[in-house]
Amino acid sequence: MDLLRSNPMYRYLMILGICANAGLQGWTALFTNYAKEIVGVNGFQIGVSQAVREIPGFLSFIAIFLLLLLKEHRLSAWSVILLGIGTAFTGIFTSFSGLLVTTFVMSIGFHFFETTNKSLTVQYFNTTESPVVFARMRGYTALANIVVGFVIWLLSFILPYMFTFLLLGILISFSGISMLFSNPVKKEIPHQHRKLLVKRKYWLFYVLNFLAGTRRQIFTVFAIFLLVERYNLGLRVVTGIYVINYALTYFLNPQISNALNKYGERIVLSLESASLIVLFLGYAFISNVWVVVGLFIMDSIFFNFSIGLNTYLQKTADPEDLGPSTAVGFTINHISAVIIPVFGGALWMLNWRLPFLVGTGFAILSLYFIQMLTTGYHEKRAFSLSAGGR
Repeated sequence: MDLLRSNPMYRYLMILGICANAGLQGWTALFTNYAKEIVGVNGFQIGVSQAVREIPGFLSFIAIFLLLLLKEHRLSAWSVILLGIGTAFTGIFTSFSGLLVTTFVMSIGFHFFETTNKSLTVQYFNTTESPVVFARMRGYTALANIVVGFVIWLLSFILPYMFTFLLLGILISFSGISMLFSNPVKKEIPHQHRKLLVKRKYWLFYVLNFLAGTRRQIFTVFAIFLLVERYNLGLRVVTGIYVINYALTYFLNPQISNALNKYGERIVLSLESASLIVLFLGYAFISNVWVVVGLFIMDSIFFNFSIGLNTYLQKTADPEDLGPSTAVGFTINHISAVIIPVFGGALWMLNWRLPFLVGTGFAILSLYFIQMLTTGYHEKRAFSLSAGGR
């Protein structure tokens, strides 16, 4: 696995991935408290804002067509730059409409980066290497997030939200600009399809991506809003919780990649879904704040198991379908991600427990479909999603 470090694409994706994800997590750590304390949002509005955040994910298939103009790795760098711009302006616009606009801009950058990042990973690394690459990226990102979380905690004593967002955004954009001058592409990598591909034989991958989108929103929107809105946890406490999550992610992600290679996607993803049933019910019915914090930390750990969906596709898809199918799966994932925050926000206004009970139902459904996974493990050649551009 040390040979991975000699691959220029490994370094390229690690640098951009760490910067993009650390930037997003910094934005996330600030966002909920900022939205509640400065903008003054309610449960429904927080759902709407998160739905707007997920719309670019639903539109991520557009990345396939942008590759007619840009190389795939260039699009990754430009996406990180856009992520930084959206983050920098978040604290400047304190109205709800301004919050939606900056969230949308930030999200375009992040989701287009994620689309190309996943595509490049499954095409430049084989089926044994890719789980390690995904896990290492999450591990290194978690380490960077610890630093970001500590810095945000310190800045909360001396700077208002506006300047913290601005500083974070500038750093993210600078990282993207610096990588525009790198060229990690292998010339022998063949081209892939430059069109959307929706094939019946990948139906299970599509279904599981849809269900994964619902799971993600319960965790990233309503679980954290539960801690802030119902239990009144402040920015410093929330940041501390995220730092704990990042530390655990750093140490545990190598074990997740090992488990995927040793036991396969069905067992790993089954463990995630079964655990979510317990966690979501705990959110709904446990009233001790520190127990709920513990559930949130466990939720964060199991969130990392989702890399199994990408490795499942790599092991089962035709090589020439990898790039377009990754984009389609990412888009399908965000269909539910757009719907659930608004639907869940409306449910929250009726009873805050309802989003978690609905999430429990989706976790049960996901566990059922995961039992149908079979990989037919075989090695894949590397392909590039890009077909020209500059």
